[in-house]
Amino acid sequence: MKFLISGGGTGGHIFPAVSIADALRKLQPDCEILFVGALGRMEMTRVPEAGHRIVGLPIQGFNRQQLWKNIRIPILLWKSIRQAKRIVRMFRPNAAIGVGGYASGAAMVAADMLNVPVLLQEQNSFAGITNRWLARKASRICVAYNGMERFFPAEKIVLTGNPIRQNLITDSEDRAKGFAHFDLFPQRKTLLVIGGSLGAHTINQSILAHLETLIQSEIQVIWQTGKNYIGKAREAVAPYDCQNIFITDFIDRMDYAYGVADLVISRAGASSISELCLLGKPAILVPSPNVAEDHQRHNAMALVNKEAALLVEDACAKDSLVPQALSLIRQEERLKTLSKNIYSLAEHNSAERIAQEVIALSKKYGTQK
Repeated sequence: MKFLISGGGTGGHIFPAVSIADALRKLQPDCEILFVGALGRMEMTRVPEAGHRIVGLPIQGFNRQQLWKNIRIPILLWKSIRQAKRIVRMFRPNAAIGVGGYASGAAMVAADMLNVPVLLQEQNSFAGITNRWLARKASRICVAYNGMERFFPAEKIVLTGNPIRQNLITDSEDRAKGFAHFDLFPQRKTLLVIGGSLGAHTINQSILAHLETLIQSEIQVIWQTGKNYIGKAREAVAPYDCQNIFITDFIDRMDYAYGVADLVISRAGASSISELCLLGKPAILVPSPNVAEDHQRHNAMALVNKEAALLVEDACAKDSLVPQALSLIRQEERLKTLSKNIYSLAEHNSAERIAQEVIALSKKYGTQK
């Protein structure tokens, strides 16, 4: 069997795509997989690092800040669909999987034009524009949230959840190793602050605004600043002789970080929320206002409405985020309730379930052909 997978632009699209590919190889060890990405985007390096082959299309997304740069989009889309059709003809996949992002649109259109069955994977509770556009071409649409019938035909939807890093689950022995790894104290409550590999400006500014309060508190903090903010964070902490704050631009052992965390502050990307659900971690979510169609806020509200997380608006975070976190982390019963509720929303073995849908679709298509 041969499978074509397309999507990218952000880690939130790339990671699920790689997880699905790995699951397909586990179920079909002799299968061939080809990724299609957008030239110049992070998938062109991340996918080969994960051990998979990728080709790039000259496509680009809509620029909301500099509208004049969008003049070339129709031409690039036309070129990308033509190139994607050549790729599909040469590779001859049994099925095509689209996970969202610029390249996914062109690749799935080309696959549909050449009668290759299409499966879409939508990570967010508010469907992205690419997947909404492609829905009529898809045979299956794997989703992570209930109620997606408002975006897609109900008969095509399969609730699978989002693929996440399965190596994040830890036990009590790993938890002890986690405290040693971060040089922290097992007897203290631990707050984990994460904002992505580049960093989240608002979250970092919120920590900086209340840094002295955190240092003087009885809790300890693992603070992932992202590479854009690590210098300012270290400079701010330097005058203090504090042992309760671990600062890093990138956490190489997220299993340890999640393992020791009693409360997590995070953006509300689909992958992050899926990880928090699977691990049952109480969380305060700060949706980014700088994403398409405000989908992070929709993701967060899907949890908030089920009393599975708290939400702090980006505009209010600098004043209220840290005070709310300090208050919540001291409320043991409320933490237990949040943990129970968020874990109840977890979908397990998502990558394998999506891979099974892909294989079933391929076999059905092959029989019809």
